[in-house]
Amino acid sequence: VIGPDSKLYVASGDGGKANDPHDNAQNLTNLLGKIFRIDVDARTGKLAYGIPADNPFTGRKDGARAEIWAYGLRNVWRMSFDRETGDLWAADVGQDYWEEVNLIVKGGNYGWRPREGFHDSLAKKGGAVLTTKFKHPENYIDPVIEYPHTPALAKKSKFNKHGHGVSITGGYVYRGKKIPALQGAYVYSDYRTGTVWAFKQSGGKVTEYGAVVQPNALRLTASFVADQAGEHYLLSLGGTVYRLEAE
Repeated sequence: VIGPDSKLYVASGDGGKANDPHDNAQNLTNLLGKIFRIDVDARTGKLAYGIPADNPFTGRKDGARAEIWAYGLRNVWRMSFDRETGDLWAADVGQDYWEEVNLIVKGGNYGWRPREGFHDSLAKKGGAVLTTKFKHPENYIDPVIEYPHTPALAKKSKFNKHGHGVSITGGYVYRGKKIPALQGAYVYSDYRTGTVWAFKQSGGKVTEYGAVVQPNALRLTASFVADQAGEHYLLSLGGTVYRLEAE
């Protein structure tokens, strides 16, 4: 996505294998499991793009990639800027247990693979806690909200009234006028269940949340679009475009 600073922000997955066995997301010498920021109107050295001088790892001598803006992410599936505040939101698809929404900050480490959601990340077989060989002085940044893959897991989350799902699809902060109750709320969905949720937050802490569209009403929601007026549309791999409207 293009940011309000006219730079291009790109999200990359951790490499595709379960539980990131190569520890890519915590490794600053590659671009896997990251959000990186580049300047498409410039060139740095022999690169086909420019690296902004204010990127957090620019100028380091330890091999860290200067393109990186944030790291410790598993598989961001849609990110967007709040058109009013400029905040960058990213929905990160979980491995076996938790889906999450993150407020992305410059140089932030979002914890994968040692962390999934608010929790120590566990290997599905055997329940061993996953660790990382990379040691960073930064503290892991918790997501703003998470939801579980099963109803039983909800008991382990502080958002225990949140519905469950298996694959998050990130959306936008609502800045339209047709649904006043959603003004300022981040809207997101689950690809498999079709549920659409929204939450409001202050300082990265959720103040209220709930379902906007109930489970099974929509299916295969692959992406959101916000039009010039700030109204939201959902795109389904089933070939349907839905417009979010008040009841």
